[in-house]
Amino acid sequence: MITIYGMSDSGNSYKPRLLMAKLGRAFRHVETSSRDGSTRTAAYLAKNANGKVPLLELEDGRFLAESNAILLHLAEGTRLLPTDAYQRALVYQWLFFEQYSHEPFVAVRRTMFLYPERAAQATPERMQALLEGGNKALGVMQVQLAKTPFLAGDAMSVADIALYAYTHDATVGGYDLDAFPDVKAWLARVTADEGHVPLTWLP
Repeated sequence: MITIYGMSDSGNSYKPRLLMAKLGRAFRHVETSSRDGSTRTAAYLAKNANGKVPLLELEDGRFLAESNAILLHLAEGTRLLPTDAYQRALVYQWLFFEQYSHEPFVAVRRTMFLYPERAAQATPERMQALLEGGNKALGVMQVQLAKTPFLAGDAMSVADIALYAYTHDATVGGYDLDAFPDVKAWLARVTADEGHVPLTWLP
């Protein structure tokens, strides 16, 4: 059985758990948190020198880090990763977008509200910049989702899982999802897809 090391309240760690649930695949979860120091132990750093979660441990003992790389690996040969080269490239496009243009704003602003230790970093200037950056990312998604039911086209893919993780609770970070009606409709479609589980679900 594969093992996923991750934080139960982390959107990045939620991505592979959600994928596995939608695929109906069993896995073992090991709670590993940057907040309690467990990502900085010698034992964990031997598995992932970058000291972050999530981390995938395969049955043969190999490891794979980075949430979107894990998604691509686990989705290989499933309904959630297209076989057509161009359609796959569209999925990659949205995965890169998520990490570069979405997560650094939407996810980071969320942490400012969730974790008291981040309060000192939540200056008015930074919070405003995060709000503007996140709204821009949500606007890009709105444009696409006004045209197609899912981000990479007509079928759900790991692109949707990656962007669902932090978008579905963007309101925690103060984002107004009512301003993005097609994003809200997409969130409902992802939630309605088979095997869906909430952020805090663990196997």
